[in-house]
Amino acid sequence: MLTAEGYVVSKPRSGLFVVTPYKHVIASIPDTEVYDLSRKITSNPHIPTSVKHADFIDFDPTALDHDAFPIRTWNKMLKEALESHSSMIGNYGNPQGEQGLRAVLADYLRNSRGVYCSPEQIVIGVGMAYSIGILTKLLKDTRSVAFEEPGYNLVRDQFLLNGCEVLPISVNDKGVSLAALEESKAQIVYVTPSHQFPTGSIMPYPERERLLEWANARNAYIIEDDYDGEFRYLGKPIPSLQSLDTHGRVIYIGTFSKVLTPALRMNYMVLPPKLIEQLSNMPHEVLYAPSRVEQWAMQSFIEQDNWYRHIRKVRNLYRKRHHHLIGLIQNHLGQHVEITGQNAGLHIQMAVKKCKTTKELIDSAAEAGVKVYDFQKMWMNQHPVHYPKLYLGFAGLSLADMETGIRLLQKVWFME
Repeated sequence: MLTAEGYVVSKPRSGLFVVTPYKHVIASIPDTEVYDLSRKITSNPHIPTSVKHADFIDFDPTALDHDAFPIRTWNKMLKEALESHSSMIGNYGNPQGEQGLRAVLADYLRNSRGVYCSPEQIVIGVGMAYSIGILTKLLKDTRSVAFEEPGYNLVRDQFLLNGCEVLPISVNDKGVSLAALEESKAQIVYVTPSHQFPTGSIMPYPERERLLEWANARNAYIIEDDYDGEFRYLGKPIPSLQSLDTHGRVIYIGTFSKVLTPALRMNYMVLPPKLIEQLSNMPHEVLYAPSRVEQWAMQSFIEQDNWYRHIRKVRNLYRKRHHHLIGLIQNHLGQHVEITGQNAGLHIQMAVKKCKTTKELIDSAAEAGVKVYDFQKMWMNQHPVHYPKLYLGFAGLSLADMETGIRLLQKVWFME
């Protein structure tokens, strides 16, 4: 067995010898150097002392409140899913997603976001990268993609990895610049109109109409990423682009990651009828839906109104934290900062009125035990700004930790 698995080698008339594939590497490094390497790894001088332990306050824009996840209810849904679908355990499911889940999702999207679609138009996915991969295959003859600048780098990188030409289009306080888009050669545009990521701007209704007119005139497609459309704190929700689309030009993408948990790795995409026809002609190997068990559980979770109750719960929870963070910043940082993008979502954009770089601000905050973010990866081409902009999430922090964190930022940025 040891020989078969490669641990030893048999030499005729000599015996069995232990295989040491890295012997020559180890022999070439003195014992003291091996020790020094391990020591250097654990004491990297570029990592601030406060970041080496878990006691710092992390304003992570992607974090959620782990205590808000309905773990008992979800366990119950998983158990019911296994019991009620036991006869299907031995079979693969529909690669486009379970019919039952797609049906309840169609009802939910119609009621909550005004998205009108049939279950047949919905594709259940295993994350945004998977959905973008499918779109690049469906739209293989269209390679010029307009992209928000700054914008979600994971999506941008997927387009690049799939051989598309990405055209950065600047973002203003009304979302993507439509004038710049109209001057481009793009046939596809990726947008986050309900809460632009990362700036937080919201595209007003007239701009949405103009964007749809552009798509109709150019026979182009709009990819609408409604990643956190459930969280809006001021004003009435603006209809989704898909709800305003009458010519089948909008591809709508949503996720369960922001409301429920990113650990589930489940999202959904609503395709226009024309693209659904093309999807049916694609090889089945291109599509692979998430776990059937988790899809069945999610279907029950929605059907039994747990999804709606959970949305109300976390919306109220995050609204309270959102207002608390805004108040703390106004009270302790005052005129030294400017907040934007605060009307929706789970993070805010904050310009710091100081002659420092974002790296200097982030490093000094980390030394004080606070972690903030600059989202440099969201830019393709960096542009000079008057004041450095940082991003603070609030969903994963308690009210007390928020206050401590903001007070520490006040001290390290403006009192030294």
